[in-house]
Amino acid sequence: MTTPVPVHHDSASGPAAGNSTGVRHGLVSRLSAEAFGSLFIVVAGLGVPLFSIPQSSPLPAALAAGLAVTAAMLAFGYVSGGHFNPAVTVGHAVAGRIRLGDAAAYIAAQLVGGLLGALALFGILRTLPGIQDSRTAFDTVTAGFGEHSIIQAPLAGVLLLEVLGAAIVVAVFLGTTARNNMNKAAAALSVGLAFAVLLQLGLSVGNAPFNPARATASAVFSSSWSLEQLWLFWVAPIVGAAIAGLVFRGFAAGDAPAAGSVADTEADDAADFDDVEDRDAEAHDIEFSDAEAPEVPAAAAVQEQARRDEAQEFFDGKRGQ
Repeated sequence: MTTPVPVHHDSASGPAAGNSTGVRHGLVSRLSAEAFGSLFIVVAGLGVPLFSIPQSSPLPAALAAGLAVTAAMLAFGYVSGGHFNPAVTVGHAVAGRIRLGDAAAYIAAQLVGGLLGALALFGILRTLPGIQDSRTAFDTVTAGFGEHSIIQAPLAGVLLLEVLGAAIVVAVFLGTTARNNMNKAAAALSVGLAFAVLLQLGLSVGNAPFNPARATASAVFSSSWSLEQLWLFWVAPIVGAAIAGLVFRGFAAGDAPAAGSVADTEADDAADFDDVEDRDAEAHDIEFSDAEAPEVPAAAAVQEQARRDEAQEFFDGKRGQ
């Protein structure tokens, strides 16, 4: 006889957490969501400062980018998990919350979406008669260091800022979407606010975006120096994301969120989905075996009782009459 084993399934561990229909979106749908969300973030994050008065406060641009992140996560997060940033995707990969193959596809989609967004802005600039050189205009919103930094920040300073900023953004993302976090509904707002606060600092130093896709999108349409410095805005945020992912993996192992919710950046983790199905099958097997187990002692008890009744009837003189 098997011993009943209680099997508990956290609502956040299943593929349908936060999704009443229980629909798991395919990879194409998730990549489309990542591309469109990245396009929106680039258009808002670059468009606001690009068409603002030169030397204006970076606050409107930072708020616009942060609000764009929140809106994109609310709109498309239930499909893809709402990364929209290669650094966030790398952090998830290091934390074990997304397959490496899916992570690479996510980053490619984010780059495509960001480039399309920057292309749209570049096209708008070309239609404005007051702007003689569209690439020079893009220089004002492109990440850089040294002489291309607003405050002449050196390479080391911008690198440290990018590492720190990316680590904080990824940590906030991973923390607010953890399975045991009771405030998952606030994930989009938390990430957007954190991003806006950090951008207020980053834009003041050297247009630091804490987002390699956004940095690439602006660099492609800027002057040649931007591509020469682009490596820093890939290496630094990825290092920061990896640090956050490792830390999160260390103190919150197994807290990966479920796919299919705004708070859920594991929408792309098919392995977790398979694990949930395996656990469900195992739980069914346990329940089935437990249901059958009592039949053996129950049958034996009935037979024993029947023998006792026959013996009682014999001694009472009822048998044989």
